[in-house]
Amino acid sequence: MSLTTVDERHARDADSGRDRSRSWPGPAFPYIVGESERMQNIYAVITKVAEGDANVCITGESGTGKELIAEALHDAGPRRDRPFVTLDCAAVRDLPMERHLFDHGRDGFTLFLNEIGDLAAHLQARLLEVIGMSEDVRVIAATNRDLRQATHAGRFREELYYRITVAHVELAALRERKEDVPLLVAHFLRRKAAVHRKTIRGLTSRAIEGLVANPWPGNVRQLEQWIERAVVLAEEDIIDVEHFPFVICDTTATPLPSTPPRLRLREVEKLYILETLEQTGWNRAKAARLLGISVRGLQYKLQRYQRYLGEDKSIVGARPAVEPG
Repeated sequence: MSLTTVDERHARDADSGRDRSRSWPGPAFPYIVGESERMQNIYAVITKVAEGDANVCITGESGTGKELIAEALHDAGPRRDRPFVTLDCAAVRDLPMERHLFDHGRDGFTLFLNEIGDLAAHLQARLLEVIGMSEDVRVIAATNRDLRQATHAGRFREELYYRITVAHVELAALRERKEDVPLLVAHFLRRKAAVHRKTIRGLTSRAIEGLVANPWPGNVRQLEQWIERAVVLAEEDIIDVEHFPFVICDTTATPLPSTPPRLRLREVEKLYILETLEQTGWNRAKAARLLGISVRGLQYKLQRYQRYLGEDKSIVGARPAVEPG
């Protein structure tokens, strides 16, 4: 992952003619990480879905982030100020679920049906009745199963299928978007180092390449667990491939383009802050809210980046102008 200033990004976008309206991940989804083509397509879909109030079914393998997408749709949608109620369908054995659901009132909330494909067949009809008790509940369902196939096989009620699949979001497996692995590594490294109060400066290029080459059967959840374990067990401030015992580093593999020797947390923070400012049109108050820091704290960081970049890079004031042409 190469690091770029805002000025360089403007120039690159002007040269490539890329549609900047699809730049990842957008201010509405600040906690979703990825800039691959697969993720850009997902952003385009969930942006449209979040604007409305239709029921949604999110599909994808285990560990791809279905619950995160469900929460993002709720937080960016018209019900953001109403409750987000989760029902773990795989754990439901009986349905006195009215009490659980309607503790939050009968109307206006979002009902997240996690792993809806694991709901026992005899409970599916009852779930339809319970949902029908409210005239104003948005349903977001998630599953790692093929519900269409289950419907054809008679294992999933057709009426329930059509009730929850007004809109469909399909999440890609991590092996299908490997170019996002370095960004996810940086994201989890920053979070886990803070949680465990460790000073970790980054990963070696060998470790990054090994993680990118991994098949990731457990997807993003597995990567998060591996990064956390490496942070906990690390005795120095650099994580190498030895911290990931199940990664085989293929020295014959083609390395990622522009992969730096080390992924530094300070550089990742700078890139993240500049991306957020660009997404908000350089509105520092809005960017500070998304970043979870004060405007004064943001201004301090920008002044520090100004010294780092030099006087020819104007990032402290208003959004830099784009050269015509």
